[in-house]
Amino acid sequence: MKQYFGIDIGGTAVKLGIVDETGRVLLKGEASVSFDGYQTPVLTTVRRAAKEFLTANFIPVESLAGIGVSATGQIDSRKGIVAGTCGNFPNYIGSPIKSALEEDFGLPVTVANDANCMTLGEVWVGAAQGYTDVIGVTLGTGVGGGILTGGHLLEGARGLGGELGHYRTHALDGVDCTCGAKGCWERYAATTALVRAAQEKNPDWKDGRAIFAAAEAGNETVLALLDHWTDEIAQGLAGMVHIFNPQLILIGGGVSAQQKLLIEPIAAKVKASVMPAFAEGLEVRAAQLHNDAGMVGAVYYFRQTMEKE
Repeated sequence: MKQYFGIDIGGTAVKLGIVDETGRVLLKGEASVSFDGYQTPVLTTVRRAAKEFLTANFIPVESLAGIGVSATGQIDSRKGIVAGTCGNFPNYIGSPIKSALEEDFGLPVTVANDANCMTLGEVWVGAAQGYTDVIGVTLGTGVGGGILTGGHLLEGARGLGGELGHYRTHALDGVDCTCGAKGCWERYAATTALVRAAQEKNPDWKDGRAIFAAAEAGNETVLALLDHWTDEIAQGLAGMVHIFNPQLILIGGGVSAQQKLLIEPIAAKVKASVMPAFAEGLEVRAAQLHNDAGMVGAVYYFRQTMEKE
């Protein structure tokens, strides 16, 4: 059975794993990419971590069929380089991920955006198996997205497509975004937007965990904040439903475990906000693969691109 090297480059850590052709993760590890405030270029750290991972686990390079990389940022998947980022991420833009790893390991390499990979991973072996039209959204520090239409990942001309967080929902009167624009959806729909609003009310509500705990306890202030936040998420999604007519909306990120306080309200609000024909049969559910989604999806992207699976 074929085995692949899956690498998932995030803003703080790189996850590494061996994934087989059925989508099972056989081994995994992790290393920080921000250990010295990004003084060491992210790609340098990734290359070192990848070599150490294979060596420590006694995995010969020749036993692997290829390397699939999931990476944060705007990824030119045709060239396998980082084309851009939003915000302060030093020593990362321009990183030639594909050519560097091909040079290191002598294996074919594909590189795709992390939210695209999350969506593909879920389509392959997660919550979106059997679906052909899916909008995948990750809620975290920002908002990432991946769009599957007619069974194919929507990538656009350079592989940069599906950048849902920078869809503008408050273009005329919105808050400034790290990308330089105003009113981007992620400024309202990211988990950080919820935390920012909660902190203004109570400094103890410092993260999603604390906020949802207060909501579980019935705190009226937090419940009102959550109601407003899920409105913002649902309105962005409703616009996308009218464009892409998906069968399924998949919500990922740490907060996606909140079925009653997050997934169910979003589902109800999206369906109430779209034209009736678009709501018919539309499902909204939480992603399943959690931390493995990026590397699993990266391997699936490799198989689709290089092996036409």
